[in-house]
Amino acid sequence: MNLPFELKRQTEDYQQADAAHHIHAFVDQKALNAEGPRVMVRGKGLYLWDSEGKRYLDGMSGLWCTQLGYGRKDLTAAAAAQMDQLSYYNMFFHTTHPAVIELSELLFSLLPGHYSHVIYTNSGSEANEVLIRTVRRYWQVVGKPQKKIMIGRWNGYHGSTLAASALGGMKFMHEMGGMIPDVAHIDEPYWYAQGGELTPAEFGRRCALQLEEKILELGAENVAGFIAEPFQGAGGMIFPPESYWPEIQRICRQYDVLLCADEVIGGFGRTGEWFAHEYFGFEPDTLSIAKGLTSGYIPMGGLVLSKRIADALVEQGGVFAHGLTYSGHPVAAAVALANLKALRDEGIVRTVKEDTGPYLQQILREVFAHHPMIGEIQGTGLLAALQFAEDKSTRKRFDDENDLAWQCRTFGFEEGVIIRSTLGRMIMAPALVATRGELDELVEKTRIAVDRTARIAGKL
Repeated sequence: MNLPFELKRQTEDYQQADAAHHIHAFVDQKALNAEGPRVMVRGKGLYLWDSEGKRYLDGMSGLWCTQLGYGRKDLTAAAAAQMDQLSYYNMFFHTTHPAVIELSELLFSLLPGHYSHVIYTNSGSEANEVLIRTVRRYWQVVGKPQKKIMIGRWNGYHGSTLAASALGGMKFMHEMGGMIPDVAHIDEPYWYAQGGELTPAEFGRRCALQLEEKILELGAENVAGFIAEPFQGAGGMIFPPESYWPEIQRICRQYDVLLCADEVIGGFGRTGEWFAHEYFGFEPDTLSIAKGLTSGYIPMGGLVLSKRIADALVEQGGVFAHGLTYSGHPVAAAVALANLKALRDEGIVRTVKEDTGPYLQQILREVFAHHPMIGEIQGTGLLAALQFAEDKSTRKRFDDENDLAWQCRTFGFEEGVIIRSTLGRMIMAPALVATRGELDELVEKTRIAVDRTARIAGKL
């Protein structure tokens, strides 16, 4: 092996130790132990290297989080400097610290003006756990304690803790971990799969009206909030029709239901706007954030509150019995601050909107618009999804679309590109610092993987 780094142990040794001690995420652990996981040992820019020296272009920004790519010296320097000055303190005991104050000042300078406060967490899952208690506490404070029910969407994803997975609509997760009371769901706005003979606009309105029907079924006096991702991330990078979000917002306002946006994936420049709800043109009451907040360099999340909610909690709420040991952690705050400054001062979000985002969308459509395997291309900025279709004219999907997409993902690894499969969709979200050349490489290697899959499916 000709490795660009020193390998301390052999791959097989790492794999055996991994199998002895870890339960991995969303995988058959016994099968993984037999196969042996890839051991990633180095990252630089958009690229990763495994313990065998193979290089991969990371087309998924880790898990939608490494906005600035790997190996940013400014972020590691910010962490080291903060560790030297104040490695840890909490936000209990009537205390605070400069790093978290400066982070929040910058964060709210980037957010629309109707937001004012944030509760920091360690992850997106935690942010959505805190969301439930915060929303319910808000309604208690304003004299409507019966408003407890949260409505989410089937195939939505809000985390893997018990309450967060309950908010999400992935039924296999509910079957494994159970549900919590006072959570309901409506259908996802997935036109390609479920739109039938309706136009996208008609389907978007019909899906939105399900929210009104559910609120009336449950009683508006009992419904606290509706939570959704502006676009569905882990559910397949599914973009709703343009008619969807205006109608959702109208319904929430009409029935006095809080509109809660999960921006864990969509936030911090991914769509070319700072936050995905700005791209889709609606105004949530809360934002759940994480991932791109620190470019994944250190765990951090948060729940952003509108002035309406924050003012009630501060002025009328008294003691709010919540708290996390690492909320607003000084080192995480310092890294987040450096990350947001880079995204702003280097014009990275603007570049995604004006240059690299449109370029990625253009070349994807040039390459795949007429591909016999691809029925639809969705995306904006530096995120996209390729929808597999057996018959493009009727939108008929493959019966074994999950297997085909997983095979395509595997071919991608073999070709040296990391893309993700979700149902019958291949999804990508490269780092926001991607160059046009790197985007060309991403699309070309994805094309090879899709072509290889198409041959298996009898489409080439």
